[in-house]
Amino acid sequence: MRTLREKIGQMIMIGLQGEELTPEEERLLKQYPFGGFILFGHNLKEPKQILSLCRSLWEKKRDLPPFIAIDQEGGRVHRLPAPFTHFPTAALLGRRDNADLSYKVGLATARELSAVGINLNFAPVLDVHSNPNNPVIGDRSLSSEPSQVLTLGWSMIQGLRKGGIIPCGKHFPGHGDTSQDSHLELPVVEKDLAALKAVELPPFVYACRNQIESIMTAHVLYPSLDSRDPATLSSTIITDLLREELRYQGVIFGDDLEMKAIAKAHSPEEAAHLGVQAGLDVLMFCHSQASATRAFDFLHRQAERDPTLKDRIEESYQRIKKLKQRYLKSFKGMGEHLLTEHIGITSHQKLAEEIIKAGEH
Repeated sequence: MRTLREKIGQMIMIGLQGEELTPEEERLLKQYPFGGFILFGHNLKEPKQILSLCRSLWEKKRDLPPFIAIDQEGGRVHRLPAPFTHFPTAALLGRRDNADLSYKVGLATARELSAVGINLNFAPVLDVHSNPNNPVIGDRSLSSEPSQVLTLGWSMIQGLRKGGIIPCGKHFPGHGDTSQDSHLELPVVEKDLAALKAVELPPFVYACRNQIESIMTAHVLYPSLDSRDPATLSSTIITDLLREELRYQGVIFGDDLEMKAIAKAHSPEEAAHLGVQAGLDVLMFCHSQASATRAFDFLHRQAERDPTLKDRIEESYQRIKKLKQRYLKSFKGMGEHLLTEHIGITSHQKLAEEIIKAGEH
């Protein structure tokens, strides 16, 4: 029987300080059973080092193996150094309008990620590029046409799956029409429900109906859906719309709770509590490990005296457990001597070049 601490731990994903675990992080992970880690550029130097870091995270597992995650979208959201293949923007891929090509990009990305032990990719972006002044999505979107985002996004999801990587569609219910950057402030999308259903929602609806493994929420306020809380903290959007109306049963990640769209108005404790109550399964603290421990301790104290919150934690734990048991049966990283056979290989580079050349015409 897993303890409440272990179950809450599975619901929290943290960032790391450097290219290997520090002595402080080693001590932290003995005390806090965090269930996931997200890697950024400062954690990633070269393939053998990345493999070593991921293996050390895997070996920390207690109840369940960890999510080892990355934002590897291509274009400007590309964390891995050379010789990993740097695929072009989603917008360039969208111009090809070729589902088979999108599948191949997803598969190639998955093979390079899995070679070093990464098992979760926060991709593809399923946002529709519906606002040319959007400062944060832009060319991260596959298209301004919902049907094209749906088709190409789903093909990429299938490629990631085939390569053994957990895909995560983002940012529900759609970040494509914002004119503010949620890293800096809380964006507001004033569209009515009919417009959201026509443009923003179709790619997510399709992904949900086909049971994509995970979805990430947007730090965006949609007054037509919820006039008070952004999607990440909204039970109306997460529970009523995503869980009940769309019948989504997979794992729901909140975007980084340290982004200003959330952190300006809420402490780590408040954000975590509101997010769990709204229906999030995994809370991300990408930079401050102190914020993650504060959120963990607060949730633990609250859940010990609140049966409703304890039940909500149990629901998330079971979803996370189910996904990990399906995908994380063994460490994905391979032997160091095999890395060059999977990373930055000629076929992957040619795939990237094919997309770039097509975008020049």
